[in-house]
Amino acid sequence: MIDAGSLKERVALDKRERVNDGAGNYRSDFVEQFQRRAAFVYAGGSEAVVAERLQGRAILKVRLRKDVLSKTISTDWQLRDVRRGMVYAIREVDAVTDPLCVFLTVISGVAS
Repeated sequence: MIDAGSLKERVALDKRERVNDGAGNYRSDFVEQFQRRAAFVYAGGSEAVVAERLQGRAILKVRLRKDVLSKTISTDWQLRDVRRGMVYAIREVDAVTDPLCVFLTVISGVAS
């Protein structure tokens, strides 16, 4: 069961889209699709997590409520922590395991 009190963070989900720069050129940039409340779960001490931390990157698991929009998230999107301004690359999306939640595995410090 997921309650509103456990979703303490505010995140924005961005999708890469072709954007007109106003001079007749197009470039690829991330565009915000929607914002949601979320819960951050810091990953444990597995070998992969420790290796990433030694390189200055953090791995998090993020839990969102499942809805029509959150089911469209894929690994070519990025997640932004609205409050702190951190940007995370989405490594894994699990919309199947829990009927009420979408779980994301995200990593900071990765080129987008």
